[in-house]
Amino acid sequence: MSIQDIIEGKKQWRAHVARVKALPPDYRIVYQEMQRYLFKVGPTDLIEGGLLPGIVDFFEEGVAAGKGVLEVTGTDVAAFCDDLIKDSRTYADVYQESLTR
Repeated sequence: MSIQDIIEGKKQWRAHVARVKALPPDYRIVYQEMQRYLFKVGPTDLIEGGLLPGIVDFFEEGVAAGKGVLEVTGTDVAAFCDDLIKDSRTYADVYQESLTR
């Protein structure tokens, strides 16, 4: 990874964080909890993949439609997250594999 790649990655991350900060407070709180959850158990390619920006896109559409965040995700946010990553290799899978070796 070159220094230019690192700089570009930081620019993209800062732009992403700015989009999250622009969300209404209820959306921002749920996003932050989802992010925390996904960083713990989420897919191993979470950072490089488009999952987090996709969630922000989805939330921005909900805001534009005038919906509350729980109308968009449902009341069980953890189940919503699990459904997003159901076909992905997760850190929990990696940990489980390391126990069986």
